[in-house]
Amino acid sequence: MGKRSLSPRADWRPSRRVVLAAGALITLLLVAGAVAWWTGSSKTVDAAPHATASPTAGATDVAPSPAGESAAPVAGPLPVSDPLAFARAAATMLWSFDARTTSHAEQLAGMKSWMTSESAYADWDSVQAQIPDPVLWSRLKDNGQHATATVSEAHFPSAFKQAIADDPAAITEAYIYAVTVRGKTQLAWTGGGSGAEDRQITLAVQCRPGADCRLVAVAPRVAP
Repeated sequence: MGKRSLSPRADWRPSRRVVLAAGALITLLLVAGAVAWWTGSSKTVDAAPHATASPTAGATDVAPSPAGESAAPVAGPLPVSDPLAFARAAATMLWSFDARTTSHAEQLAGMKSWMTSESAYADWDSVQAQIPDPVLWSRLKDNGQHATATVSEAHFPSAFKQAIADDPAAITEAYIYAVTVRGKTQLAWTGGGSGAEDRQITLAVQCRPGADCRLVAVAPRVAP
């Protein structure tokens, strides 16, 4: 059997709040200074790699690399103005990696290209906490570990929809949307080992009129 998978987890501590809109505001409690680590467990572990599960219609995914080929560098942000489509793509980006060919610095640089340039709202700490530190990343490289992701669905959480229904004009302050995304990650590593994990994440996404969406933050917990 191949080496065991290392899967992402994170400890969170609250920092500042990102204001979604003016007036009767809905806020997302964001996170800073989180430390990600990777454990030796996954929901499904086999001796041979699995093909990535097919996403549902409309999902954005990253296809696995053919055997013996290197994965492409971290993809840049999807040029869309739809917060649901952007969140699906952003979650796929956050859940996918190839430690065989991508350094820790390169992974972070790719992730940062998805961020909003508006510093008043951006919480980079909560986003970079989604990958392990450089020492643990080197362990992933030693294991030849890589992952691809599929997204099954994305939706606006009920609390966010209710807040917008209560004050439709509020969103125009910052045009930041909360989106919960669900999907699956397929992991593979040296020796033919593989694993699969169900994933969920709630993202804050900024989609100003006439501009492409950008990532604002990762919420500390998944919203329903």
